[in-house]
Amino acid sequence: MSMKHSSSAGGETCADKGGNDESSDLLTPPRARALLCSHIGRFDHISTMKRPKLKKASKRLTCSKRYKIQKKVRDHTRKLRKEAKKKGVSKRVKKDPGVPSSAPFKEEVLREAEQRRLQIEEEKEKKRQAKILERAQKRKKEKEVTSKETEPKAKKARQDDVGKRQEKPFAPDRNSKQYFCSELNKVIDASDVVIEVLDARDPLGSRCPQLEEAVLKREGNKKLILVLSKIDLVPKENVERWIQCLQLEFPVVAFKASTQIKDKTVRARKRTIVASNEVLDRSRAAACFGNSCLTELLASFAGNTQSEASLRVGVVGFPNVGKSSLVNSMKGILACNAGIKRGITKSMQEVHILKNVKLIDSPGVVASPSNPPASMALRSLQVEEGQESVLEAVRTLLKQCDHSQIMLQYNVPDFRNSLEFLTLFAKKHGYLQKGGVPNTEQAATAFLADWTGAKMSYHCKAPDNHSLPSYMSDAVVAEMRNGWDLNNLKTGNEETLKGVKFPNQASSVSFISKGPTAGLLSVNDVSEEKLGAAATEREAEQKENEPEQTPKEAKETEAPEKQQVLLKKTPGHVQFQSVPIDISLSAATTNDTYDFNTDFK
Repeated sequence: MSMKHSSSAGGETCADKGGNDESSDLLTPPRARALLCSHIGRFDHISTMKRPKLKKASKRLTCSKRYKIQKKVRDHTRKLRKEAKKKGVSKRVKKDPGVPSSAPFKEEVLREAEQRRLQIEEEKEKKRQAKILERAQKRKKEKEVTSKETEPKAKKARQDDVGKRQEKPFAPDRNSKQYFCSELNKVIDASDVVIEVLDARDPLGSRCPQLEEAVLKREGNKKLILVLSKIDLVPKENVERWIQCLQLEFPVVAFKASTQIKDKTVRARKRTIVASNEVLDRSRAAACFGNSCLTELLASFAGNTQSEASLRVGVVGFPNVGKSSLVNSMKGILACNAGIKRGITKSMQEVHILKNVKLIDSPGVVASPSNPPASMALRSLQVEEGQESVLEAVRTLLKQCDHSQIMLQYNVPDFRNSLEFLTLFAKKHGYLQKGGVPNTEQAATAFLADWTGAKMSYHCKAPDNHSLPSYMSDAVVAEMRNGWDLNNLKTGNEETLKGVKFPNQASSVSFISKGPTAGLLSVNDVSEEKLGAAATEREAEQKENEPEQTPKEAKETEAPEKQQVLLKKTPGHVQFQSVPIDISLSAATTNDTYDFNTDFK
């Protein structure tokens, strides 16, 4: 506006001074004012005018305008903060200070809080999955309704007829117990020789009486031999004692599988890399012992048979005893999948190791639910199937071991129960959750993998007095030994025991075996066991609720239990238990003051 006024004033002076000039007509006040306004309007429009080569107009602002907007926004937010402060409303969420380090039972409080948080998350996840399922069912119903309305009746009738004609049986579930039993029976029927693989750490617990009895009763005069695997995890004296004990029933082969067998392609690439030191190669579990002895034994037996067909050898046993590792070690390459996880092998698989010898790998024997909890923790797939928690499996295993040996083996301080042991184990190995809370679930999984895999060294004592099972006799033992080169087998086992590096007796944990593990071989047995499993589950739940007792507490509870048994022998009569009372003179004349040494020593 100041420019406009000055221009108008200038125009008046020019007009007054030069009224006779021609240019004075052009700079009259109205004209000058209009010209100046048109120029100003043109420059104001430059910031918002649409440029020719761009689709959108520019959004740039002058600095003064931008600063003005920012200032107004700051004033507005300041005003809102003041109002909220007056009302006492605060948007800031107070930070949880957590449990102080000096608080007693800090670990228990943190563990309970973590369990509560996991439970809430699990409930939320269940609700979310239920909503998703409900929506999917609703959409499916809507689609069915619309398709029925739009589809013609003739087409519906045609599809119904085709569906009735092409009715096919459903494919069996490869993870079901019935499928495992059927595959195991196929392996037994197709085999001329059956190898039962036993874990050398617990050979008696690895034996299945039902399996051995089924092999002996099958037609075709089948032979049964035992293979002691994982002998490098057991003291040498213990292995020799078990071989002597088991040889009274069946031929026994000592075996140590290689855990570093690679695939053909990997082996071809790394053929030039050879271990310079043989001892170093053995220490890395690359060496295999007993494969030459077993191969010669099977080859000689196949040569004695007059049949032209190749000898079929079935490899059976409970999960994770080393069946697939034995097949891979005999073949020399990774022919079957093997690992720490139990139940990897799902179906039978044939592998040729010689021209006239063929091995048949099989899934693990299904353990019966009627077995003791310790046997189920080591031999069954209940943990993998979700029927039993890992924590309960670890608890049952710790009950069968010496307390001091577990402390020395895992280098942990004294513990009262399995939960405290897993807490110490998790801290030592770094299994921690958010906030430094020990992850007992992960620690229990690692502990169980040590016991079922080829890592933990433990041993069971061989029985002093041996007796044949009910399904065995002297004639059956002589028949099982017939056809084998037992002298060659004995020398082969001696060479194997000389080559393997065994652990020391003091470094191995002594384990209490629960005897042979019962197995299921038929589909009918599986259905019958399901009915009996309900009662065992109830008993297990009751045992879970009972607190664990230390050896001292167990001794203290023995005396009251004995007294209760004596009182229950004569029901219907009121009996009073005598209590010893000191009525000596010294007791009567003493002072009435309380002696703290009686309770607090």
